[in-house]
Amino acid sequence: MDLRFTDEEVAFREEVRAFLRENLPDDMRKVVADGRLPSKEQLRSWTRVLKAKGWAVPHWPAAYGGTGWDPMKQYIFLEEMQKYPAPQPLALGVNMVGPVIYTFGNKEQKDFFLPRIIGLDDWWCQGFSEPGAGSDLASLKTKAVRDGDHYIVNGQKTWTSVAQHADWMFCLVRTDPEARKQEGISFLLIDMQTPGIDVRPIVTIEGEREVNEVFLTDVRVPVTNLVGEEGKGWNYAKFLLGNERTNLARVGASKQRIARIRDIAAKEMVDGKPLIEDHRFREKLASIEIELKALEITQLRVIAADMRRGNTGKPDPASSILKLKGTELQQTTTRLLMEVVGPHAMPCIADGEALGGEPVGPDYAAHAAPLYFNYRKLSIFGGTNEIQKNIIAKAVLGL
Repeated sequence: MDLRFTDEEVAFREEVRAFLRENLPDDMRKVVADGRLPSKEQLRSWTRVLKAKGWAVPHWPAAYGGTGWDPMKQYIFLEEMQKYPAPQPLALGVNMVGPVIYTFGNKEQKDFFLPRIIGLDDWWCQGFSEPGAGSDLASLKTKAVRDGDHYIVNGQKTWTSVAQHADWMFCLVRTDPEARKQEGISFLLIDMQTPGIDVRPIVTIEGEREVNEVFLTDVRVPVTNLVGEEGKGWNYAKFLLGNERTNLARVGASKQRIARIRDIAAKEMVDGKPLIEDHRFREKLASIEIELKALEITQLRVIAADMRRGNTGKPDPASSILKLKGTELQQTTTRLLMEVVGPHAMPCIADGEALGGEPVGPDYAAHAAPLYFNYRKLSIFGGTNEIQKNIIAKAVLGL
């Protein structure tokens, strides 16, 4: 297999790099490099820079505002964004609900929601997981009962990322309690300003308020906000999760973190010499780089297969491999970053800030511990890695 990039692809990579150098503010780049979340205002500002360039939704069809790029150009763009690093457009809108709407939604939904997703006029959250229905998502209990031109929604969602900022939620609800559990689920779009919605923060181990519980009590949702057909929500959710798992590989982000580790290891002194010269450390770093190269080649193979097959609208089972190994490597690199900065990574967190308001060591060490703890979640969301192994065994290996 020839995995070399064409001259056109190499030129495109240089174009992306030049655009990032010329347009991304240094302070925003530092936020991403530290592993912190950009503010809502920062992300909206950067998204609109991408929109002006026509690059806000590169993987969407051109008919809906996308670039018309083939999967390889999309991959190059995403890798360069992650390596620079630059904030990526809000995945909940761009990568998740957007493709569901333009694939399964009606014309009115496409006309209203898609332009607002492109410009980040609306901030989205995902109402999938529930207490007792995470990995076994089809066991969800949130119900929607038809009442004329509305559904009345009651239930609870949990681990809902950025719901505190959200204008809209795409939500799985049970519309037919008598049907087989996968067949009684529908996909609703819910305005977060609707009466009856209560968002409560969950403070995570590193002190952040990124995830939330969302309680829905007699929430009236217009029937016009149903995506596709009633009872087909499970199919739309599988489509969405297939896209999410492919994007969770984040090869470019792991490359950027390894480069950061190398840079810091050249500054950190151990026994009178830079850590980067330590034989055992170099072995450990090389081992991670080899695994990352294997993941990168796997992703390129998935892309090549996608280009040969064409867009079928069905998730590639190999996306589970990318999710599994990609998240493991992201966790491994954050752990190695913790080791490199040593005792300066000692977590000292209160309400999301270091006690005393100052880091205990160099500036580059300040966010190593929060990033490490936050990334423990990666092997759980998007379908736990244990579930991905089952999918790989059945759909990829045929066991």
